Amino acid sequence: MTAYNVVRFRVKPGRDEDFIDLHRKAKADFKGWRNGALVKTGDQTYCFVGEWNSFNDIVAARPGMVGMLDSFRDMLEDLGNGLGVTDPVSGETVLQLKTAAAKTRAKPKAKKAAKKAKKVAAKAARKPAKKKKAVKKKSAKRRRR
Repeated sequence: MTAYNVVRFRVKPGRDEDFIDLHRKAKADFKGWRNGALVKTGDQTYCFVGEWNSFNDIVAARPGMVGMLDSFRDMLEDLGNGLGVTDPVSGETVLQLKTAAAKTRAKPKAKKAAKKAKKVAAKAARKPAKKKKAVKKKSAKRRRR
């Protein structure tokens, strides 16, 4: 089941570009990691959101993620309230939401397939009809003579 981890950070003044650049260059080759995004949530504040194949993949990757954090820990400010420099949370997906556009995209494919099947059936039905019309035309020509 898909899982996500979200980590909140506050960057020290003047370190935003260094922080973003470090994430841009990071090599996240963790087993089960699909993709991630660094989101600017305010002045000097960011959240990292990671998508994973499973929650167990997140658990297995934690030592490596802490290692990555150690490489830029000096760029971060303490968040206060005993949190330290990060506020991490993670868990399994309980509901996957889709846009209305994603829902309607499937319908044209089904309509297209149905339209194609109808066209093929109509074409097959026309073949014998053509023969009958040809026979009728010949009969009409014979009558005219």
